[in-house]
Amino acid sequence: MSTQPIAGRAPARVRVKWAGEHRFDAGRENGPAVRIDASGATGQSPVDALLSALASCVSVDVVDILAKRRTPISALEIDVIGERVSTTPGRFHHITLEFRISGAGIDDVQAQRAVELAVTKYCSVRDSLAKDIEIDWTISLSP
Repeated sequence: MSTQPIAGRAPARVRVKWAGEHRFDAGRENGPAVRIDASGATGQSPVDALLSALASCVSVDVVDILAKRRTPISALEIDVIGERVSTTPGRFHHITLEFRISGAGIDDVQAQRAVELAVTKYCSVRDSLAKDIEIDWTISLSP
């Protein structure tokens, strides 16, 4: 695995601004912001945002992989279940991704392969997480 920066590509950069109490607005400069709220009352908690980032990253790759195989989807949802250790800081030790994919002509083999490639090869968020976090998935298909 290379640790060299991508030539010609600027590093990822976001800005997080305090919005009072345990609330923050996060996003690219001059771009849309996402509310992060430790309590989860007005936005996702930081932990929820991490799980959402993983699911979103994997989703982009699954959609692209299936489209390239000429089996585009009509709907995709993922429920993410993150199990944390009991000691502080309560890091994740196991994450399950529960996929629900709809699309005419998508079979189990295609879906499994697309998800496997997305999770194990293409998703940069997954690759940035600690390697000892076990990640598995289930897939439910519908036309």
